[in-house]
Amino acid sequence: MLAGWRRVARATVSGLRRAGLGRVGVCSAAAKRWVSTSWSPVGAAFNVQPRHQQPRRREGERKTGLFGVPELTCPEGFQEAQEKSLQEAERLVQQACITPPGKEIVILFDQLSDALCRVADLADFVKIAHPDPAFREAAEEACRSIGTMVEKLNTDVDLCQSLRKLLADKNVMASLDSETRRVAELFMFDFEISGIHLDDEQRKRAVNLNVKILDLCHQFLIGAHLPNKIDKHILPEHIRHNFATEGDYAQISSLSADSPDDLVREVAYKVFLYPNAQQLNCLEELLTSRHLLAQLVGYDTFAHRALQGTMAQTPEKVMQFLIKLSEKLFSRTQKDFEMLDHMKMKLNPIRSKLMPWDHPYYSGVLRSERYNIEPSLYCPFFSLGACMEGLNVLFSKLLGISLYAEQPEKGEVWSEDVRKLAVVHDQEGLLGYIYCDFFHRQDKPHQDCHFTIRGGRLKENGEYQLPVVVLMLSLPHSTSGSPTLLTPGMMENLFHEMGHAMHSMLGRTRYQHVTGTRCSTDFAEVPSILMEYFANDYRVVNQFARHYKTGQPLPKNMVSRLCESKKVCAAADMQLQIFYAVLDQIYHGKHPLEKSTTDILKETQEKFYGLPYVPNTAWQLRFSHLVGYGAKYYSYLMSRAVASMVWRQCFVQDPLNRAMGERYRREMLAHGGGKEPMLMVQGMLQKYPSLEDFVDALVLDLNQDFEAFSE
Repeated sequence: MLAGWRRVARATVSGLRRAGLGRVGVCSAAAKRWVSTSWSPVGAAFNVQPRHQQPRRREGERKTGLFGVPELTCPEGFQEAQEKSLQEAERLVQQACITPPGKEIVILFDQLSDALCRVADLADFVKIAHPDPAFREAAEEACRSIGTMVEKLNTDVDLCQSLRKLLADKNVMASLDSETRRVAELFMFDFEISGIHLDDEQRKRAVNLNVKILDLCHQFLIGAHLPNKIDKHILPEHIRHNFATEGDYAQISSLSADSPDDLVREVAYKVFLYPNAQQLNCLEELLTSRHLLAQLVGYDTFAHRALQGTMAQTPEKVMQFLIKLSEKLFSRTQKDFEMLDHMKMKLNPIRSKLMPWDHPYYSGVLRSERYNIEPSLYCPFFSLGACMEGLNVLFSKLLGISLYAEQPEKGEVWSEDVRKLAVVHDQEGLLGYIYCDFFHRQDKPHQDCHFTIRGGRLKENGEYQLPVVVLMLSLPHSTSGSPTLLTPGMMENLFHEMGHAMHSMLGRTRYQHVTGTRCSTDFAEVPSILMEYFANDYRVVNQFARHYKTGQPLPKNMVSRLCESKKVCAAADMQLQIFYAVLDQIYHGKHPLEKSTTDILKETQEKFYGLPYVPNTAWQLRFSHLVGYGAKYYSYLMSRAVASMVWRQCFVQDPLNRAMGERYRREMLAHGGGKEPMLMVQGMLQKYPSLEDFVDALVLDLNQDFEAFSE
């Protein structure tokens, strides 16, 4: 019943005390700063103002904890917060077991979920992002402890029985509103996939399997990012400098996909992807455990278990979608690979056969050659401040929302360069908070993520618990001569992650169990991918892209070239994503380990990609999405299809249309996971899309827009 906090990899929940900012009409000027001043779009550095001018805190002023949670002033506070959470959970379980059928049962279940999530989800973020190892270790332990409790509660017969009585009472269920009925059904779904219907011995086995799977996921993620070593003397001397060395060994920690040296890319590919026996065993054990758990609780495969309640609904539909898309792309993909072949032949006639390590590099070469999209030409127009101002303008015109910088309290943030934004609606006032952890630092993961730290819900006293999220990027710091400048890719990623944040801010659900991005994974990516369409439209980009020195706007033809360049080899790029998604489905399908994961990889690559498998490599051991997106990697493609349809039908004529923005909020953002995802899509598009519609939307996106250069 509490699996919601693990449903979406970036969408996690925690409780913290509400930091009062007040409604937009009554906030003092000192309480807020217009968001652009925090990033200084026209040339200054990131800081709101020079540090010596910032308000000084009084001597002896009490220090708060992370996100304002009083216990988290030190790593040991996680133990205290965890104990309080578990004690509150025990009280709520006892109360739920004696409460008669009615809406109160659903409210109690949601309070129970919130009590555990307020620590578990905060810890989920801290364990990967906090610069202090002691905080990370304490957070990791809290995740394990509460995760184990969640699995036990999901097989608590007495607790389930109270919910079952509610669902069995047709008169009471008929009296509930649709969101409450859906949340009750979702809680029961969490019970069922955990094996509540099993006998005592089987339930214990289900709990043990779940705990084992959590441990294996953690182990696999660590292994997926570890470098491989090779005797540096084996490497040709002229390429050794491309790799870090430790004694007699070279450390290969990535694919070096951007290196212009074919041999460097080849060496990196073969060494980094060389099979590791321990990691191989971990993956096979993970897939076996998932399969055993799925069959134990009554599903044919783990994919059937994972896809219940999604837009796709079944693995059979996912495979239909992927196969139809692959077939529709076939001729375009072949043409793309032919272009890449010719480019490699042109630049390296001696080793001209196109290999997997060539795809990303030569795609980039083709884009640059055709469209002159050197990132350094664009960066001066995309200062971080300008991009944040652009988001502010977009949200203001589309949704009536403004972003304001707010000074965090001492101890509230985990790094001094984290910024806190208040999200304020022009009529509704304060909607929530976004913590912006944007800058690179040592030991910080190099990935762009959205985390829900606290989900929105209607509290018992009638107040609304404001959502709190973190956006984590890895941007360069400003310098004495320039502000933080973003590449076009960084700018697009910022818009993408802010799409998740707006989903969290505007998902005004009654229950935190379905707050914001707590919806099916294949729908959760729709708002973020839709933001990429806004980020690539000149009418939006022209609102903010200014040269940080001269104030000159980014020329329209540069935006057009950038957008069109993304369509170069886009079919081959999409084919690669299909390959990954199909591989994920097969791994989590029937009898996943009749063959080795590497044999499955080889067969799938030959059928669904187009470039040959390289002997003695095991790319799947670096496929970290198998953890958070197990059986759901297709979600990126399906979400992009929905986003494409929404963009073309609703926003392409006027991307700043307030009426359409309000419809988007009403039909898609407001419900979180409190409404079936396809019903939300149907409400926005005013039709129920078919699989063919999904496929056609993706293929249509590949077409060149010849009108883009008309001006």
